[in-house]
Amino acid sequence: MTKSGPLLAVSLLFPAVAFAQGTKMAGTIVCDPPAQETALPVAGRPDHAYAVSQVKCTWTKPWQIGSVAAKEGVGTGIAQISGNSSQSSGTYVDTMANGDKAYYKYEFSATMKDGKPEKISNHKWELIGGTGKLATSKGRGTCIVTPQAEGRFLYECQGEYK
Repeated sequence: MTKSGPLLAVSLLFPAVAFAQGTKMAGTIVCDPPAQETALPVAGRPDHAYAVSQVKCTWTKPWQIGSVAAKEGVGTGIAQISGNSSQSSGTYVDTMANGDKAYYKYEFSATMKDGKPEKISNHKWELIGGTGKLATSKGRGTCIVTPQAEGRFLYECQGEYK
């Protein structure tokens, strides 16, 4: 249970519901292992814990919102871990190439093996606003998440914004 960080690292970006009259977006991002993480066991419940973690991410194939490309960001999330499964949610703050920020909330489910995420499913993200040109931006979508070497995670994300 104390190896919850990789699980939360997977927790970045959100719902894949049709977004009326939106502009399509797609990109690929890699997140490092957690820079910070804390897990607290639930008293009297073996194999049950809550964990908080923070990860740094870099776009390898940036998506664009309007004409502004994503550059890098930080995801901060919480997971409820029960045995070999978990439910996670959090906030991701993207720094765009022009310095503006994009704010996302996200959620996903995971199954773990030997304390590490084995399968990430239902990874959904929602763009809830930002700063500058992104202040009124809204969007949503999904990511396919693949564990990489050295505790990193690759996110292949797509969705729509307006």
